[in-house]
Amino acid sequence: MSINSVFEALSHPVRREILQLLREGPLSAGALAEHFTLSKPTLSVHFNKLKEADLVAVERQGTSLIYHLNMSILEEALSGLLSLRKPTP
Repeated sequence: MSINSVFEALSHPVRREILQLLREGPLSAGALAEHFTLSKPTLSVHFNKLKEADLVAVERQGTSLIYHLNMSILEEALSGLLSLRKPTP
């Protein structure tokens, strides 16, 4: 995971919405897809970007892919971003 891949993944509104949905708990790819009017291949690209950035973890349950939010990566990215901020006098 690189900080650049995290911010690249967070740059798209669909991926941010996926993360928002996962804040409530793990969801299958199908359950996530119900919230969007995008094709499955397009959503798959978004899921892969989130996986590459380690923002989500995926487990297979039978024929379903279950996505889990990886909060530690989000916290690490936020901490890194805040460390770039100039201290206030």
